[in-house]
Amino acid sequence: MTRKSQSGLSLIGVLFVGAVLGALVILGLKLVPVMTEYYGVKRSINAVASEADPQNASVSQLRSAFSKRATVDDISSVAASDLDITKEDGRIVISVDYSRKIPLFSNVSLVIDFSATTGSSR
Repeated sequence: MTRKSQSGLSLIGVLFVGAVLGALVILGLKLVPVMTEYYGVKRSINAVASEADPQNASVSQLRSAFSKRATVDDISSVAASDLDITKEDGRIVISVDYSRKIPLFSNVSLVIDFSATTGSSR
């Protein structure tokens, strides 16, 4: 008679895998609103830059247009004063760099740096 060894996860293994999966789910749930806001910022600055007349639009008009869109899109991490607005090759270029700090637990946080520019895919 040959002896077969058992294979599979023990109770401790199952609990460990469950804890890791739970931590990943919690991290994902905390990241979704931050990423949604980032894509809202990108969408807003692209819309403001594409709808504005490069010849006649002033910086204050562009900031005001972004503020209105930010209110509608519930963007709280970026203010209109954070925008870098320039004109390059006859078109308006709006860029913004900002960071978000996401508290995970106790004194551990995740910091994400965002950078968005009109006309780019980054």
